[in-house]
Amino acid sequence: MKVRKTIAIDMDNVIADVESHYIDWYEKENGVRVDRNSLSGIPETEALPDKTAVMRYLFTPGFFRTIPVMKGAKEALQILSGNYEIFIVSAAMQFPQSLSEKYEWLAEHFPTINWKNIVLCGDKSVIKTDYMIDDHIKNLDYFKGKPLLFTASHNVHVTHHVRLKDWNDALGYFENEQNR
Repeated sequence: MKVRKTIAIDMDNVIADVESHYIDWYEKENGVRVDRNSLSGIPETEALPDKTAVMRYLFTPGFFRTIPVMKGAKEALQILSGNYEIFIVSAAMQFPQSLSEKYEWLAEHFPTINWKNIVLCGDKSVIKTDYMIDDHIKNLDYFKGKPLLFTASHNVHVTHHVRLKDWNDALGYFENEQNR
């Protein structure tokens, strides 16, 4: 029996569109729509005009539960699961409600991901998969497998990892991997 390679896939800004959610919550709270392009190159916690907003949202019950799904993520994970074993790996310990809300969010939006393939943790350095798709270099820089940087506004200036600009790009990358 052939052993399938493994992919660890982050949630926030990879399969969950947190940037759009920040913008939507900020608009509801302040009546001002922030242009997503204005977030480019700025750390997440400093991206909105009110520099306290992001951290406030992260501590607000319901925030993680109501994040929209990243465009193309559902279809891409379904395709990738045909050739790879998929693990959803997310830091979920820093914010009190994120653990349960992320689990509920996954159950709703990605019900085919087995609970055994969901890793909600505090530190991703323990992850030992063949690939990791993440938007934060802190999780990729010391990863022992193949690190893949998923584009988010805060990481646009990072150049030292293979970049996946979106889920179509990710599918192309893994199609090339299969053909090697």
